[in-house]
Amino acid sequence: MDWIKSALQLAIELEHATMPPYIAATYSLRVQNFTAYNLMRSVAMEEMVHMAAACNILAAVGGTPRIKTLSPTYPSQGLPGGAEPDLFVCLAALSKNQLANFMRLEAPMSLVDPKAAGGDYPSISVFYSALRAAIVDNADIVRQAVKTGGKSNQVGDNIGFSVIVASGGADPLDGILAAIDSVTAQGEGVPHGRLHAGPESEREDSHYARFAQLYFGRQLSIPSGLSDPTPDTLADFFQGYEIPFPEVVNTLTVPRDGYEQILAMDPDRAAAEKDLLVFDQTYTDMMAGLDDAWNGDPAKWWPTLGASVALMAKLRVFGCFNVMRHRIPDAAIKNLPSIYPAEFAGFERYTRLNQPVFYGPRFRNLNAAKP
Repeated sequence: MDWIKSALQLAIELEHATMPPYIAATYSLRVQNFTAYNLMRSVAMEEMVHMAAACNILAAVGGTPRIKTLSPTYPSQGLPGGAEPDLFVCLAALSKNQLANFMRLEAPMSLVDPKAAGGDYPSISVFYSALRAAIVDNADIVRQAVKTGGKSNQVGDNIGFSVIVASGGADPLDGILAAIDSVTAQGEGVPHGRLHAGPESEREDSHYARFAQLYFGRQLSIPSGLSDPTPDTLADFFQGYEIPFPEVVNTLTVPRDGYEQILAMDPDRAAAEKDLLVFDQTYTDMMAGLDDAWNGDPAKWWPTLGASVALMAKLRVFGCFNVMRHRIPDAAIKNLPSIYPAEFAGFERYTRLNQPVFYGPRFRNLNAAKP
């Protein structure tokens, strides 16, 4: 049971770690509407649902979801828990290179390059398969854990995740397994790369398929006579109507120090840093609010969750209209190879350094350094 609880906490950390990269790319769109925005935003929303589902499962088996101090490192190689160790994870504007990363993150194993399939969890679906198997193998222990319960709350909403309780004679294991299956189906498609989620998700396009539509610039359209894509046939599945690539704000891939060395060279440091900190504080307050929804007063989880959702809306405003309006001085861009030698390759890959460059939201959780 201890391993299951620790794995569920890792699931929370994995789902959370995907959101800042997805949201940073979404915010970079100059027009916060239309096809690209709606596809990107829908994936980010469902990652929030997946994180909530993991929190409810952990709370149901007597665990305590730890959200307040979550603070993944960007850029990083791989995801929390060593998942997808070949994946480069960064905060950057939307680009084909970043979309390729997002597709790798959500890829079914059938579309993962065997050379990249290393580590215990070469894909998130492999991790969830291991978690699901552990729950099934210890079904009676899990049922008893749900019956015994814990101190954390069950948090519900009408956006695709359910509470898990031991009542009414229903087997709580059914709800737990359904939640896990929904996460994997929405991410990679069912079964194993069909590019659509199951009927419980209205057979929507998988996250992988949504990113691939933007990457190929075409709507998903299943070819006649084919059902499962392979690496060789993948492009054939995206020959529907054209999806023009959106215009984006050219933000600089966030360096590991959160722009500290660049800010030191910026004559307008005070203004840029003020807006970066306002964003960071709002993000920090949102994370604390989510933690309180699951671990605070059970009579107040709903208004607490609502307040956190309101902060999510503020993040878009503070990111798009404040942080991303600050241009990084040309002198700082020119000196990137010397001030960030280990990270310069990432700047070149994800930012157009020959054009005006702007700051991007860095998603710093200020609670991470606090006890």
